[in-house]
Amino acid sequence: MKKLIVFDLDGTLAESKAAIDHEMAKLFHDLLTVTRVAIISGGTWTQFEKQVIAHLPAESDLSKLSILPTCGTKFYSYEKSKWKILYAENFSDAQKQKIETSLKNAVERSGFKSEKTWGDQIEDRDSQITFSALGQQAPLVPKKAWDPDFKKRKKIKTLLEKLIPEFAINLGGATSIDVTQPGIDKAYGIHKLEEVLKIDIADMLFIGDALFEGGNDHPVKTTGADCIQVGGPEDTKIIIRKIIASQINSWKH
Repeated sequence: MKKLIVFDLDGTLAESKAAIDHEMAKLFHDLLTVTRVAIISGGTWTQFEKQVIAHLPAESDLSKLSILPTCGTKFYSYEKSKWKILYAENFSDAQKQKIETSLKNAVERSGFKSEKTWGDQIEDRDSQITFSALGQQAPLVPKKAWDPDFKKRKKIKTLLEKLIPEFAINLGGATSIDVTQPGIDKAYGIHKLEEVLKIDIADMLFIGDALFEGGNDHPVKTTGADCIQVGGPEDTKIIIRKIIASQINSWKH
């Protein structure tokens, strides 16, 4: 059995920027009774609070849960009844300005500038700059329809890599592009989990929906961790049920 189960958030535990449903919350609570769990996502800490933590049953064992926002550039653990940040790899103001200018340039040149948006397209997450093609508050239906085959974002990514080759660029969520410091991605987060929790990568299982080349879960594959690709939260629920059943069965024997 694995000692740590690591999840992506959007597209894996919940739909993009949506809260986990009641069934997922209960399964997550049950999973925390049998193993340690971590979540790595391109989202901010606030998203983790709104999408996951606020919906978990009150008796959930949060001491077994590690939260890594912005693709592992931050690390939160639950100690003495409160969440504590262990590290943050933040950009300088000059770096933020260069990234935001380059993003606008790449989108303009790609020809995929959206006519209608919901909220800001570029979000400063301190340790990550995230571009959301339809805006940060876009409804799920248009988001899913905008770039289902990832071709639009892959073109923007290619243009962006020429403008800011000194940064790491990955596709995330349904319409997002994430920019972080080089070498700081979900693989970095996996190595931080190994360092902080003292759990070998061989004893970890990662579950995500973007393990394909260019997806923001793909760097995890380079760590040697076992990975499972899912098509959405319903797939994830099936896997969680199997993990819980397997762990309980191993205890009986």
